Amino acid sequence: MILEDQRFLHEDLERLEQAIAERSLEDPKNIRERLARDHTVSNFLTRIQTQSERLLDIYADKNGSRAREIQDIGTGDPFEHFYKEYNTVKDFHKRYPNEGVENLERAYKRRAVGETDPFAPDIDGMFTGEEGYGRFFDLTILHEEYMNLPGVKGTRRISYLSYLDVFDVFVPPKCPIKRSDKMTEAYFSYLNNLVEYLESFMRRTRPLTDLEKLFEQFGKEYDEAWKSNKVEGWEEEAREEGASASTAEGNGTGIWCPDCKREFASQAVYNSHLPGKKHKRAAAERAASGEAATERPANGGAAASTHRLKERAIADREFRVARLAGAMKSERDDTRVNVERKQGMTERERQQELDALYAEGEEPSAVGGGDANADDDDEAEDKIYNPLKLPLAWDGKPIPYWLYKLHGLGVEFPCQICGNFVYMGRRAFDKHFNEARHIYGLKCLGITNTTLFREITQIEEAQRLWAKIVADKKAERVANDNVVQMEDGEGNVMPEKVYYDLQKQGLL
Repeated sequence: MILEDQRFLHEDLERLEQAIAERSLEDPKNIRERLARDHTVSNFLTRIQTQSERLLDIYADKNGSRAREIQDIGTGDPFEHFYKEYNTVKDFHKRYPNEGVENLERAYKRRAVGETDPFAPDIDGMFTGEEGYGRFFDLTILHEEYMNLPGVKGTRRISYLSYLDVFDVFVPPKCPIKRSDKMTEAYFSYLNNLVEYLESFMRRTRPLTDLEKLFEQFGKEYDEAWKSNKVEGWEEEAREEGASASTAEGNGTGIWCPDCKREFASQAVYNSHLPGKKHKRAAAERAASGEAATERPANGGAAASTHRLKERAIADREFRVARLAGAMKSERDDTRVNVERKQGMTERERQQELDALYAEGEEPSAVGGGDANADDDDEAEDKIYNPLKLPLAWDGKPIPYWLYKLHGLGVEFPCQICGNFVYMGRRAFDKHFNEARHIYGLKCLGITNTTLFREITQIEEAQRLWAKIVADKKAERVANDNVVQMEDGEGNVMPEKVYYDLQKQGLL
């Protein structure tokens, strides 16, 4: 059956090439359809590569099974070999009668509406609403992370619009972060997140580009720039000034102590440490062991080497961010224009724009217009494109996605008292405490005073609180019943304790 597998792979490759040719002849109407086509073609190319590797392994025939099968067919009785394979196929289908047969002729054709296509991507779930199907960046989370970095936190807040201009600039004056502040875990994590987002955005928007080759080219450019000490802001001579810092990094200007195995900034500092107990103990230990005097480590020692490696890792991320941003300059400019435009729009205009964006993938009849009759128009108006399952506004259309996120309508708030009913969003959750469903649930538990049970959603917690309230009221009632009432000469009624206190003070 090796020859059959070989034939199948050849046919599969031809079908894939034909499917790619058919997709290439298409003229997508909008960016959403263009991305769907490109990602589908990219999946076809990936399958071509996988199938080609399997085919090459068959031709390589490392274990000689293909050669033996050809020899059996060529030297033996061909009918005997045919019936042998025929019986094998019959036996397989007898054991697995419901096993489907892969139809290569239909495997890569376009699916009808409602059918699942294993090679078609989910474009709607691939991008956020702010990205607009890959036309704009969505750096809002990274902007907040940037504002909390050491060196930026506490300074004048940089707006999101300004951040779009400087997120790939890492040298003063546009970058407020000093070189010493960059050697932190928070800054390194921020750079990693920024690089991951930009690379992910490029993979999602350019599926047919050889991005691995492009990223490899960025790495080669960085290695050359680092070796020639031309990475801006990370030149080796640009270290902090001061004698102690320079000697600690091993530039050879300090005084080396072979006993303590460390370097001192000046002769005076070196002389002052000689009478110390630590130096004397280190000198005695070296003399007792007979160890030779250690020389100054090359290149500043392990500490300086580790420090430089950290600098190189951070500089690599900065260099990659700058190259990625430069490769997507058009998307960056479009993002800036889009943010400026949205800042001057009303809520209604933003909603209309989002509706138009969602309607791009619909048929013309679903958007409106055309020469269809009135019945078709009414039917088209009833079709609402709502892939994100957003709540509907008063006009029957989905609310804007930013409004959905602003009010937290995606956050679930369950209430056990209401029969485990789930409220979407904080506003609906706060409102339901005064609604009939929640009040009825409390009354079923025997609770009459519902105003004291706000923010309580668990039955057990509500029962404990009600039992405590009932017990407190009962104790208060018993205490009031046990109080002895006294009356003074003017007819004023008061507790017995108060009466005697006033009598002792001579106020009665």
